[in-house]
Amino acid sequence: MKLTSYFLPESQHKSFGLVDGDGVIDLGLRIGWRFPDIKAALEAQALPALAAFANQPADYHLSDLTFLPVIEQPHKIFCVGMNYAAKRQEFEEKIDAPTLFIRFADSLTGQGCPVVRPTLSDQFDYEGELAVVIGKPARAVGKESALSYVAGYSCFMDGTARDMQFAWFTAGKNWSHTGAFGPWLITADEIPEPNRLAIHTYLNGQMVQDDNTANMVRSVPELIAYISAFSSLSPGDVIITGSPGGVGMKRTPPLFLKAGDLIEVEIESVGRLISPVASEEKFGR
Repeated sequence: MKLTSYFLPESQHKSFGLVDGDGVIDLGLRIGWRFPDIKAALEAQALPALAAFANQPADYHLSDLTFLPVIEQPHKIFCVGMNYAAKRQEFEEKIDAPTLFIRFADSLTGQGCPVVRPTLSDQFDYEGELAVVIGKPARAVGKESALSYVAGYSCFMDGTARDMQFAWFTAGKNWSHTGAFGPWLITADEIPEPNRLAIHTYLNGQMVQDDNTANMVRSVPELIAYISAFSSLSPGDVIITGSPGGVGMKRTPPLFLKAGDLIEVEIESVGRLISPVASEEKFGR
């Protein structure tokens, strides 16, 4: 099952729906009084109730929608750094413990919406990543059972202002509209093994990252177990699991994003997230 969040330009309201081919069944229209968005449905453990609408006729075509981040307001967004072997080699990473940093919800944007290069950055970089969305409360879970706490998966483009990272990651990762999240949540029952997925990033049609989630240093279950040991996870919380090698900063010459570029993240069995790049000035910020 694929679930997506969107804004309807004609009616000027937000909703969410079930994707069926090129169509969308508007669940907000049908049961929005019970669950106004995907996070609320997860909090109510209502995925089976949503699946019951799968045979309904589509209300919209995907092209009719302005997409929102899959989860628009997660309580927590944990990002994992240096979690692929090739990325660790690029950055000469020596620390063995998982590198974690936080993203804030107002840094997110949706499928097809611009990721915005900050005016103060000349080094706006791309990082394609697998996003894990938590489906039920998780506290100190073991890695053996960790996947049972996952609602589903999505694609993420973790735009990074390298020259604004300073001594740590958070400053470079939380500029407005720099983290693209979508195009949908594909439920966990359709991806029994998240650490066997090809992951690719394309810049203007050229592949710039090529890897497999099997090459994560710490797997999805290990990350959930590690994070939930010190921080309770709630339905709708998001773990961004790290980027492969091939980032623009480590290329010769460096390859950074600029206004007019198109950056895409494709993950096997999950989907393809497409994001145009805009400048802060043109975006009106």
